[in-house]
This record gives sequence, C-alpha cells and structure tokens, in this order.
Amino acid sequence: MSGTSMDGVSAALVRFRGRTFRLLGYETAPYPRQVAGLLRRIDVLRVGELSRLNVLIGEAFAAAALRMMRRHRLTARQLGVIGSHGQTVYHGPHDRPPSTWQLGEPSMIAERTGVSVIADFRPRDIAAGGEGAPLVPYFDEYFYGNGPVTAFQNIGGIGNVTIVGRSLRRPVAFDTGPGNCLMDEAVRRASRGQRAYDRDGALAQQGSVDERLLRQLMRHPYFRRRPPKSTGVEEWSLAAVERALGVRWPARLPDRLATLARFTALSIAEGLRRFAPLVVRRVVVSGGGARNPVLMRELAVCLCPTPVLSIEQASGMPAQAKEPVAFAFFAWRAIHGRSNHLPVATGARGARVLGKIVPGGSSE
Repeated sequence: MSGTSMDGVSAALVRFRGRTFRLLGYETAPYPRQVAGLLRRIDVLRVGELSRLNVLIGEAFAAAALRMMRRHRLTARQLGVIGSHGQTVYHGPHDRPPSTWQLGEPSMIAERTGVSVIADFRPRDIAAGGEGAPLVPYFDEYFYGNGPVTAFQNIGGIGNVTIVGRSLRRPVAFDTGPGNCLMDEAVRRASRGQRAYDRDGALAQQGSVDERLLRQLMRHPYFRRRPPKSTGVEEWSLAAVERALGVRWPARLPDRLATLARFTALSIAEGLRRFAPLVVRRVVVSGGGARNPVLMRELAVCLCPTPVLSIEQASGMPAQAKEPVAFAFFAWRAIHGRSNHLPVATGARGARVLGKIVPGGSSE
C-alpha cells in the first residue's frame, strides 16, 4: 500500500480465517530517491516518464514483498496472494467520464515474487457507478461490524471514516476531507523539498491557530456534500484551496501548521456530527496522522467527550498497517471470486469483485 502522501510503501503479512485475522509481519519503507523525485513532479511528467514511473513503483512494491518473504522465510507456494493498491496519482470520480489512476505495475510484483497479484481495485467500482473510494469500509464492516458503534478514522494524505456497529442498520463511510496532505505540502513548500512532513508535530506545537482562517477553511463546499463521497489531493492541495476559498496562509510556518492541524481535526469532527447515524462510542485512528500528537490532541478536543484512540492503543496494530492488511484481504476475497467493497460507501450500483489478476509463477 502507498497512500496519497506518496512517501513510501507499507507491507503487511496476514493470515485470514473466517472473520478473524492475524498480522504476522509489517514494515514501512520510504520510496527510493528516484521514485520520490518523480512523484514530486507528477503533474509535469511526460508520457514516457509516467510509463517508467509505473515500472519503478512496481519494483518498489515487489522489493517490499520480497523483504517480507525473506524475513519470514516464506516461499511463493506458501503465500495465497499479494494485494497491491498501487500509488494513486489521480482521483477524478466527478470527471466526465469518471476516472482514477494508480501506478505500480503488478507484473513486476508477480514476476519477482512468483506469487499471483491482485491490483488496480478502484476502476471496477467506478465502472459500476461508484466513486472508487473509500474501499477500506468493507474491511471495517467485515471484521468490526458486530462490535460497539465505532468510527474508524484513517488519516493518510486524505482522511476517511467508517462508522460500524451491531446497532446500525448499515455502515456509513466517506472521505472526511484533508488528512496530512495540506500539512505535508506546507512543510515541503517552506523547506523547498528538504523536509517531507512535520515530524511529531514539533513545528505545529510552536504555532498559534488563525481562527479567522479556520472559519474560512471550514466553508469549503466539500463538507456540505452528503455521502457517498470521496476526494483527493486534486481538491486538497494548497493551490486548490487557495483557488476555491481565496485564502492567505499565515507567514510563519508553525502558525500555518497549527491552523491546518486544527482544521483537519475539525473537518473530521464536523463530518461525524453531520453524518453519523447514532452516537459514536469511540473513534479509532489509523494512518500516519495517528503518529502526530498535535493532530491527535486536536481531535480529542474537537470530539470531546467521545474517546479518541490510536489503532495501536485499541488493538496493538501499527498505525500504518491497517490499509495494507485491508488490501491483502481484498485480494484474498477477489482471488476466490467474492465481492470486496461496500456499494453503500462508494455509491456503486451493486457488489462487484474489484481488482485485476496477474498470475504468479510460470506456465511451464
């Protein structure tokens, strides 16, 4: 898995049995410098460069899978399937025609590992009239749907939430808006690419929230749209927000980051208040945002008195492991010909089997 932050690859080794799973291994690693450099220029790459990047990302994913196999002394025959989300470089569910694009050639993964790969999950959902996102809600409903009403909030580049629980008639899921993307871009812009993000929220900790700017940001029209809905960095870049709302950012980077952290937390809280069907008993946060103490503190304040926990606190799962675990599960479902998404979350016309298969091994 690589999310909209475009910072690296997360890999998980998982065993599924019925409605339980066991996480056997997990790692996350930054992209090779060459890949990271191309991704930073994604908007201006030529066709040949995009083709090359597709292969390079596939090789980075294959390397992550091979490291996991070596670490756990596994052969290709011992693995059922590899699920690869790929790297989203464009998400346009409201374009005409709708489209989404994930790079990371799965043939590289199948060839290097000898294991069958399921990849490119989102286009089939879009073909069926959905938005191609969010997909993780299927995982949340399948494994946690019989528990107390819980909001599972992922904060990657983009934020998305699934609200599930045994007292719900059906789950509710949608993209909440920006996750880490605006904060990360602010750091990259200010450091001229020397820093990728605000480690441990250290800079935001030194800043003050611009309340006037915060009110302006919360007027973004995305927040008024009803689910099912999804979004992407196309809508949540600094330039896109400047165009949409005419905002001017604070001169000091710490003030910018403090305001953006509060904005991200408040947008999540407002989404839950508007669209949660029942009182949520707790909020469980996964993704890179769970490792930002400033953002987690802002969430706790905005959602008080509802408890806010990281997924690590709630279940022991590393913060960035959940999404690769989910896509492993989607691949496991797909290779057995079973549906692997929630139409109620994406707006698709009905349940489908998402993903394309590249068989492993050789035909000899």
